[in-house]
Amino acid sequence: MAPAAVRLREAVALAGHFPLLAGVSFEIDEGEVALVRGPNGAGKTSLLRLCCGLLALRSGEGTVLGHDLSKDRRGVRRHVGLLGHQSLLYEELTVEENLRFALRASGSPADRAPAAVLRLGLTGRLGSTPVGRLSAGQRRRTALAVLLARDPGLWLLDEPHAGLDQEGRELLDELVAEARARGRTVLMCSHEHDRAAALSDRVIWMVGGRIVKEPVGVA
Repeated sequence: MAPAAVRLREAVALAGHFPLLAGVSFEIDEGEVALVRGPNGAGKTSLLRLCCGLLALRSGEGTVLGHDLSKDRRGVRRHVGLLGHQSLLYEELTVEENLRFALRASGSPADRAPAAVLRLGLTGRLGSTPVGRLSAGQRRRTALAVLLARDPGLWLLDEPHAGLDQEGRELLDELVAEARARGRTVLMCSHEHDRAAALSDRVIWMVGGRIVKEPVGVA
């Protein structure tokens, strides 16, 4: 049996006094692809932010790739990658500079950058263009190139197909399948249920900041 890449037990995360996650318990094994579904406000994005160390674990237990979320959030961030609503790119830096910076910050080999740039179609003048001057789709491709180059143990994808054209969406599907084949774990949220489910091993349902067994009232 594969070890758990993510293990949460009664995990609680707050925004002020408001519970974003209200006692979440679940596991996802290494090499597994899981889709998180639920209505708006269910806690899906908060779950991903908790798993990448951007949201504090206020109570309960949580480990990600062997790192304790309550004690080592920085260590977690070095080993996971988040593709979210915000690109987390530096707009004043070029595409190539963003990749070099991300690889250096995560301790990943710098020689991974050229292949990622090529795979995401960011060669030529695009590579030397500041991210702030790119279209929304090109920024999305740049963020994907960073994720691909880093190739973390856990991929966290929040509406990953958003902002991509048909070619980009198909490429994303290929990247997820290839990541799984390399033994990477993928946890994603998507409103494109059929497309995302086809990439996934199972579906996790959320309502009101909790994991539920039955998709009652879930969109």
